[in-house]
Formats: sequence, C-alpha cells, structure tokens
Amino acid sequence: MTNTIDFIRQHIQDLPPYEPILPFDVVSEELGIPVENLVKMDANENPYGPLPEVQEALAVLDTIHIYPDPESRRIRKLLAAHHQISEQSIVIGAGADELIDLIMRIVIDPSDNVLNCPPTFGMYAFDGVLNQSHLINVPRFSDFSIDIPNIVQAVERYSPKILFIANPNNPDGGIISESEFQQLVNLPLLLVMDEAYIQFMDLRKSYITEVGNFSNLIVLRTFSKWAGLAGLRIGYGVFPKPFVPMLMKAKQPYNVSAAAEQAAIVTMQNISKAEENIAKIVEQRSSLYNSLEQIPWLKPYLSQANFILCKVEEISALEVKQRLRKKGILIRYFDKSGLSDHIRISIGTQEQNEILISALKGIK
Repeated sequence: MTNTIDFIRQHIQDLPPYEPILPFDVVSEELGIPVENLVKMDANENPYGPLPEVQEALAVLDTIHIYPDPESRRIRKLLAAHHQISEQSIVIGAGADELIDLIMRIVIDPSDNVLNCPPTFGMYAFDGVLNQSHLINVPRFSDFSIDIPNIVQAVERYSPKILFIANPNNPDGGIISESEFQQLVNLPLLLVMDEAYIQFMDLRKSYITEVGNFSNLIVLRTFSKWAGLAGLRIGYGVFPKPFVPMLMKAKQPYNVSAAAEQAAIVTMQNISKAEENIAKIVEQRSSLYNSLEQIPWLKPYLSQANFILCKVEEISALEVKQRLRKKGILIRYFDKSGLSDHIRISIGTQEQNEILISALKGIK
C-alpha cells in the first residue's frame, strides 16, 4: 500500500520550512503577558497601524459577501496616477511575497539558476527552491554592500535567469548606488528591485519609472510597512508590459480581498497623513540609533529602513533575544553565515523604544 507521504513531490518533502514570526496571541499565552503589554519590534511592522480613515472605511465595507475585482482596477488606477505610469504595467498581489512567488513561477524552469545576495530577505531563496531552481549565492561584503565583481563573474559562469535586490536591504537597511543599479540592470538577467522599505529612505530613489526603459526590470512595493496594512496582505509590482498578461494567467483570480483593496485605496486617498507617520518613524530611527550606540556591547548599523541591525558583542544574540522576550519585548535575532550574533530591531513608538533601551541597559 502506498504511503501518504509518497504522493508529495520529493522536492517539497526536502524543502526546509520558512519560519515566520509567532503571532501576538501565541506569544502572549506563552509568556503570560497581556497582548497590550507586549512590545513588538520583530517583524518591521508600522507601530502606528493603519490610518483612522482606513479603519472607518473597513467598518462600513458592505461588499465582503461579493468576490473582489480580480484585476484590482481601482487601486491600480490610483497607483498609476501617483507614480505617473501606465496602470497596464501594474499587478496587485496579496503582499509583495505573492508576487515574488508568481515571478518565479512564470520565469523559472526546473534547474534554472537564481542569483541571490545574502544576507537578504529570505523569501527570495525560499521561493527559488520552492520553484526548483538552483541558488547561486554571491555573499555581500562585511558592510552588507553587494559584491558587483563576483556578481558579474557568477552571471558569466552560471547564466542565472533572475536576481532579486532589496533596496533598502533587509536585514541591514543599506541601499545600492545608482551606479550599482546601472551595472546590475545591464546584466543579461531579470532584475527585480524590491522596494518594500523605500518610503523610509532619507532620499527616496525609486526605480519604478525606469521599468519602461528596460525590458528586464521589475519593481515591487508593499503596503505592509509604510501604510500599516501587514495583516491585510496587499502589495504591487510594476512590470514590463509583456509580463502582465502572463502574471494574470498564473495568479489566483481573487487573490486580493475586498478589504485589502479598500484599505489600500483609502490610504492612497489620504497619503499625506500616512507620510506623517512615516516621518515619525524616521525621526525615531535616528533617536533609537543614537541610543543603541551608547550601549557598549552593541554595534548598530546605519539604516534607511524601519529597522536597525546590530552586531552583538560579549554576549550571544540569542541570549539578548531571550532575556528581552521574558520582559515582553520581541526582537529578531540571527546566527547564520554573514549574520553571526546579530539582532534586528523594528522601529517602535518613542515609548516602545525607551522601554527597549531601558531593558537593554539592564542586560549587562
């Protein structure tokens, strides 16, 4: 008799699971700390949440019993006007994560090579393996900048089909230069610029308007970080036009919920108010960085995102995470190649940041 597991494709059986952040209520129950007393700084979410206008609009949304528009026409129209691009080049996804997977699905054949520049966002490698590609890793330098000479060499040797670059990069918050972009986009591969954190850059240099100039360029965005809509899952990509009908064929027809689209629409209609929250996060980033610099066993890195990466010295990063967790303060820690003994701290409110700094000072 056939074992049930034998029905599962072997490469799925062999796939290491992605390890997401534990939800609020689970952590609350484990620690015995009420949800409202947790200080959540582990997933790069917006501490101010969605705009009040978004919450009000969702409270009176009366179309949730009807399937949403499979083409998300209303939000695409608003985004096209905002970026001054054609709405025919925009595809909406259930977060940028879905679009990363969709791009892989329509581009990658089994055994194709995918170029990866770790440490970076883990979903690039995860979706690459999920779609049966071979990962070609070109590690970043110790300051997390990309290694252009070795990228060029890897392209010449392995002919990868695709390269994802997070700009700013997760987990360090660094950015690439315009010169580096030009070198990458002129390589014979598909370049996907992931701009999930671009709204937090001091000088926002987006490559969205360049998509029309390059047949091999895609730019991804999300509403999760700057707009406070992480729980609703909505993002978008700007694509060369031949990609769009292929993506529409490959995606689920009702992938973006009515609530998610409505929240994004109202956010775009009130974008100046959203910018006020972004400005507060950027201001708090500077203040938090200065405070982290005063802790002798931490080495924070300058960041252009809504988080700060720190090298932990004299103590293990895991111990730091565990001791903060007991106090209800949640951060991310890393202990892998290129990120040994590092922690990543999402920017919180002023009160949350002060609670964190006080707890860190009490560790040593």
